[in-house]
Amino acid sequence: MDPTWEGGETLCTFRADGGKCRHDVALARIIHVFKTRKASFMVKAVVCAVLDQSGGFRMDEHTTTQYVMFPGIFKRPVVAKFDQVQGSSDGGAILLKAADRRLGLTEALAACLEDERQAGKVRHEIQELLTQRVMAIACGYEDCNDAASLATDPVHKLLVGRDPVKGEDLASQPTLSRFENSVDRKELFRMSETLADCVIERHRKRLHGRARRITIDLDPTDDPTHGQQQFTFFNSHYDCHCYLPVVCFLTFNDEVEQYLVAAVLRPGNVSGSCGAIGILRRLLRRLNAAFPGVVCRVRLDGGFAAPKVLEFLDGQPKVEYVVNMAANKVFKRLVEPAMRAARRLSKESGETEHVYGEFRYKTKKTWKYERRILYKAEVVRHPNRDPKDNPRFVVTNMKQSPRWLYEEVYCQRGDIENRIKELHYGMEIGRTSCTSFLANQFRVLMTAAAYVLMQELRLRLARTDCARTQVSTLREHFLKLGVQVVATVRRIVLHLPQAFPYRESFLRLAWSLGAQPG
Repeated sequence: MDPTWEGGETLCTFRADGGKCRHDVALARIIHVFKTRKASFMVKAVVCAVLDQSGGFRMDEHTTTQYVMFPGIFKRPVVAKFDQVQGSSDGGAILLKAADRRLGLTEALAACLEDERQAGKVRHEIQELLTQRVMAIACGYEDCNDAASLATDPVHKLLVGRDPVKGEDLASQPTLSRFENSVDRKELFRMSETLADCVIERHRKRLHGRARRITIDLDPTDDPTHGQQQFTFFNSHYDCHCYLPVVCFLTFNDEVEQYLVAAVLRPGNVSGSCGAIGILRRLLRRLNAAFPGVVCRVRLDGGFAAPKVLEFLDGQPKVEYVVNMAANKVFKRLVEPAMRAARRLSKESGETEHVYGEFRYKTKKTWKYERRILYKAEVVRHPNRDPKDNPRFVVTNMKQSPRWLYEEVYCQRGDIENRIKELHYGMEIGRTSCTSFLANQFRVLMTAAAYVLMQELRLRLARTDCARTQVSTLREHFLKLGVQVVATVRRIVLHLPQAFPYRESFLRLAWSLGAQPG
């Protein structure tokens, strides 16, 4: 009979040649440990007894966490040791530090926080804690739990300004958790404004204060929750318990990149337009100050088409807007002639067809005056499916043709979905697992700051093959580099791999951030 654990799970062993292992010998070793050693050695003995077979995968009893050996793959055994004390897997993260130095981002954000701890007991300054979290998130360590493994990492010490060899270890997970839960509402508000100021100032300098048009895209997204987080509620639209954060991006002139400028966490049961006027008012004031005379164009989806939001936009000088509108009975009746024409065209061509047009519309109670409504009367055809009516409506104060406004202005906001996907899957902005709502908002802001640094790296790679690379790919190509750190009295040397495929792009990126050829 094969030996099993108490829970009934079979004790499996493996050999490189696929043969069976001698379970009687393995079991004898385990029984010997029970009789002669402390129980803490029992697990190691199980591993050794099970895996120490001829031609198999071997782990030494006293160094199970230090090395592994692969004896059956090559002519000579291959040993992988975790013994490089001054090594790191984030050698390229020095680029993040250089980008942060240029932007002054973490320093400005840390200045918004008040340190109420006893000065004599402080081991980690506020700016060090904030920088540690932001840099870790940018490197792909979104959990505070990773701090235990990274506390002695020489590169991460370097990122917070400590000596990579002799410097004190970084903050632990409990310290970082207390830090995340220490912020209050006013500090978070100041941090949000500071984040926007840093981003706007960066592009004011880049464009020398001259921009013809700045497009503002505001979009909500879902952040599913799975615990007892404060203010998490069931949202019927997303069919889950969640938060409903809203993110805001800026696009300058006709550029293709959208730059994150704000990220606000909201309860899961709020309306889509909640907080939109406050965000837009503060952004418009800052943009007009940084770029005098600029025309701001606001693009919003249907969740923001509230009467108060439209009134606010109508009252702003030099503000254009295109806002999606949900269909209603009046809209469907007014667009029916165009829908008949689209059905006829689609039947004749056998493909998807659409007809554009416009009309003036005013609600009975909530709108004080008529507004221009654009429509796209569309009939969608797919193979082996029945034709489907798909009328779409947009309210705007712009004067161009309906087709151009819909296709060249409104539909271009679809690229924002790619930026939101980057935030979710590249930066893990949805890791809002703190009980406190304010602590989760703090995490969202730190993730936004990390994303701003990654966007700065991508901006520096303009006119290269990496100009439109996803942030996760940027991290893999430029940050995840094995490195050996050597610190002397005169300088700190990062020994990077000589066989590095993206060496030229890395050097170009480093030079653009202020590095000098050596």
